[in-house]
Amino acid sequence: MLNQIHPKLPMRNVAKTKDYYVNQLGFTEIADYGNYLIVKKDDVEMHFFEHTTLIPTENYGQVYFRTDAIDVLYQQWVNSGVTIHPGGSLETKSWGQKEFSLLDPDHNLLTFGQGA
Repeated sequence: MLNQIHPKLPMRNVAKTKDYYVNQLGFTEIADYGNYLIVKKDDVEMHFFEHTTLIPTENYGQVYFRTDAIDVLYQQWVNSGVTIHPGGSLETKSWGQKEFSLLDPDHNLLTFGQGA
């Protein structure tokens, strides 16, 4: 029955969100309705809704991505200047997942993981 999930996260500014996901992380823009943005990378689609009064430091939006090439992905983004979350550098966690994290412009936490 269920076969996909498309996270839906808040954004304050569509241009800044689009710049981050498309120009920095390499997603492709699928649709920009001004107050609603859809981007895609590989088989992952993400949706963003406008929330102009969002206080980033009070935003608890989070998405966990599974990948089969975490070292490549991490190095690619580090090399292109993407800021890694201060507490989210690439490491193998005690539960056996190799993970790293990013914070988007609205403080949505993006965690990427691969089984060790």
